[in-house]
Amino acid sequence: MSATALPAPKSSPIHIFLELTKLRISGASTFTAAAGYIAFLRGANAGLITTLLGILLLAMGSSALNEVQEHRFDALMPRTANRPIPRGDLSPGQAATIAITMAVAGFLVLLLAHNLTSALLGALALAWYNGFYTPLKRCSAFAVVPGSLIGALPPAIGWTAAGGSISDPTVLALAFAFFIWQVPHFWLLVGLHAEGYEEAGFPTLVSVFGRARLSRLTFTWTCGTAAACALLPMFRVILSRPSEIMLGLGAVWLIVGSLPLLKPGQDAALYRRVFMNINLFALVLTAAVILDPYFLR
Repeated sequence: MSATALPAPKSSPIHIFLELTKLRISGASTFTAAAGYIAFLRGANAGLITTLLGILLLAMGSSALNEVQEHRFDALMPRTANRPIPRGDLSPGQAATIAITMAVAGFLVLLLAHNLTSALLGALALAWYNGFYTPLKRCSAFAVVPGSLIGALPPAIGWTAAGGSISDPTVLALAFAFFIWQVPHFWLLVGLHAEGYEEAGFPTLVSVFGRARLSRLTFTWTCGTAAACALLPMFRVILSRPSEIMLGLGAVWLIVGSLPLLKPGQDAALYRRVFMNINLFALVLTAAVILDPYFLR
């Protein structure tokens, strides 16, 4: 008697929603906004809650809209084929409704609870990611460089929501560090999933440079990320010795952990390990900025 395969259990609506809006990734970008908010006030108040809520809603809306835009390509890649739209849990129209609702809600939270500047920067982040970077990925393997502006905007939104000026050199230094960080972060993903991207029709730097050269280029940008953090004490983003030590040790650890990228024969395990390292470094960077005013008390 042959066994009959049972159908896979259907995901719950909450699980589908969290997958569509990429809560983990959206939450990470929201966390960097806290650094900008606290860096300006040199502390925190109740406004931090509405700032983070507005940015989180915008980030989740942007992520959902990205899945609508790319659902046909997602269906072609093993890494993304199980997302809610390719899986058939949601139609593109339903997902678009969720995305627009979340994004509008996030914009209104920033506008009504804070100011027009922070709301417009939030709208710029969505427009840049969904209107510029997402379609550019189909045309250019170098889309990630201008696309990395996405990493710079959340701390700037936090800074302006707290009352700071977007032209202040302090926030520009902080935003620049996250901009530089975003480039090797994306390129490590390319190294991990180049074959899947190319099968779905996305040009990649692996096809342009080859994997070995891309690894060396990624290492160079990773060193640039570590070096960019030297701007933070120079432009008074951080003032305390403990934060400087955190950042310095984190930068050294990041570079040392990335050295295997210079060796021949890189594999997926290496890219995955360095990718985790650079994400952890972003956490260290954010924590150093958030804790800095408290170290001085």
